[in-house]
Amino acid sequence: MTQTNPLDVSIFGDLHEGTLADRMGIQFLEVTAERVVGRMPVEGNTQPYGLLHGGASAVLAETLGSVGAAVHAGPERIAVGIELNATHHRSATSGYVTGVATRLHGGRTLATYDIEITDEQGRRVCTSRLTCMLRDR
Repeated sequence: MTQTNPLDVSIFGDLHEGTLADRMGIQFLEVTAERVVGRMPVEGNTQPYGLLHGGASAVLAETLGSVGAAVHAGPERIAVGIELNATHHRSATSGYVTGVATRLHGGRTLATYDIEITDEQGRRVCTSRLTCMLRDR
């Protein structure tokens, strides 16, 4: 059964303790199977020129899409990312970036999410798409 009501986002911080998402400072703001919103600080996630690292944007995108896919899959199944793409539109140098993962397809074996990452001025930094395979634990 797919979860459609917003979940208590505090549980996702606890679940990700000690993971890459935790080390990168990703915070969950809204979680449903259809939409996941989170943010990440630019500071600490930059490349040598002081710009947000493209890989950091990819981590944010995959984290948000994977959480949505896991909620869609339900507690007896897991979601495993099988394809991620990212187009970087502009740089960010400070503050936070916010990602919004929107479900494009939620099937029995695959879930696909479109992820838009913006800076604090609402400008698009990155557009990603993630497809996850859904399987039994």
